[in-house]
Amino acid sequence: METVAVVIPNYNGRKYLDECLNSLKKQTYRDFCVIIVDNGSTDGSVTYIRDNHPDVKVIALSKNTGFANAVNVGIKAAESKYVFLLNDDTVCDERAIEVLVDTIEKGKRLFSVQAKLLQLTNPDLIDDSGDYYCALGWAFSPGRDKDSSFLTKTKAVTSACAGAAMYRRELFDEVGLFDEKHFCYLEDVDIGYRARIKGYINACDPRALVYHAGSGTSGSRYNSFKVELTAGNNVYFIYKNMPALQIIINLPLILAGIIIKHVFYVRKGLGKNHIKGIMSGFSKIVNNKDRRQKFGKKELLECVKLQLELWINVARRFGAPGV
Repeated sequence: METVAVVIPNYNGRKYLDECLNSLKKQTYRDFCVIIVDNGSTDGSVTYIRDNHPDVKVIALSKNTGFANAVNVGIKAAESKYVFLLNDDTVCDERAIEVLVDTIEKGKRLFSVQAKLLQLTNPDLIDDSGDYYCALGWAFSPGRDKDSSFLTKTKAVTSACAGAAMYRRELFDEVGLFDEKHFCYLEDVDIGYRARIKGYINACDPRALVYHAGSGTSGSRYNSFKVELTAGNNVYFIYKNMPALQIIINLPLILAGIIIKHVFYVRKGLGKNHIKGIMSGFSKIVNNKDRRQKFGKKELLECVKLQLELWINVARRFGAPGV
């Protein structure tokens, strides 16, 4: 039984797979297996992997079930101590897995630790260096598009970006798996936040480097598909993960955040998609009330700690000095 299972969800990503899988073959850490969960690809990905990478385990789903369900299938198939979730449009530095294993083994309260994701076409710039959530109802990565030197030391974050993150497998029993109702987008913020409610830590270790093409499946940073899903998932996220009093406390800032984002999307011609997404979020709430977190004394105390962080993260979002 390997210590690490690398789980790669794939949807029509054949053009990226060789570079991704070849980078794994060059890893200095060798005690791992690779599981690709194919989400009903139509580009011949499954046949290609089986013919050209016979050492990789392929789980072929009949249709596109979304990122969250695909990684859950891979996690359930893994028998390892750790699970390394990796996007198909990535290339790993040769020490990436070694560094992440070293870090997560030293931090016993770590639920997850991600690599520093750099832009594949411009590797001096950061794609993601850890995700934060703020009281405006926004998830964001402060390092995005900044020089790689922006983050040089391991840092705690609200949640790890699941595009290249190591998870402690046994804690999925307590925290739960990825919520497939998210389909994709914010599913990693959701699971990271749930881990925080349970008292665990998420981090980014910049010594582990992974290069990311970005939007390999959706096609661009801003599009109707992404805007609708993100807006809906965010409404669902707030309902699931905040006690009623916390929602009330944050409501003025959440509403301000929605208005600011709506103006932004209107200027990009995506205003209707933003509204449609918000409405779909309320539908998810109505249809999935059983997924709301249970808040005991321990969880409520952690929510108080998180609330302070949510306020601090508003300042971090806007680049306040020293934050």
